[in-house]
Amino acid sequence: MADCSLDATVNYIKDKIRSAVWLIKSLDQRQRTIYKVAESIVKHQREFLEKGIDFLRPLVLRDVADDIQMHESTVSRVVSNKYMHTPRGLFLMKYFFHSGIDSDTGEDISSLTVKKKIQSFIDAEDPRKPLSDSKIMKILNDEGINIARRTVAKYRDELNIPSSTDRKQIF
Repeated sequence: MADCSLDATVNYIKDKIRSAVWLIKSLDQRQRTIYKVAESIVKHQREFLEKGIDFLRPLVLRDVADDIQMHESTVSRVVSNKYMHTPRGLFLMKYFFHSGIDSDTGEDISSLTVKKKIQSFIDAEDPRKPLSDSKIMKILNDEGINIARRTVAKYRDELNIPSSTDRKQIF
């Protein structure tokens, strides 16, 4: 009877050790995947990290997935609710993924960069003559950023900025 109990104990311990080894390997694999994704983000967004928001490039999950040879859904899970400490501060990993706007230079510009420009135009406007979405579109077009008026309006709404009519102040 003692041998049966001893065999059961040994099997129990072996099973627990196998489970622990599996857990350690899984955690190591997860850490390596997060590192690969972070490394790819840094590679794609180096100019932003060195120079600031004006240099944030459009980036989609597919770009990173192709770079690290993993599935897009894996990259999506990796960046979900994870942060990355950078020289520019602490960012959600999802922060680095944005669509792009066509420009005359041939390189797309991040939607975040365009939103920052819209915000700065509105911050500097004359409150008696606020800029309309059409005027902002024209300014951006003159800077070589190919954007539609409705996209300007969409970005302005996302920034919680009222329309030019609602921003107008009479002194």
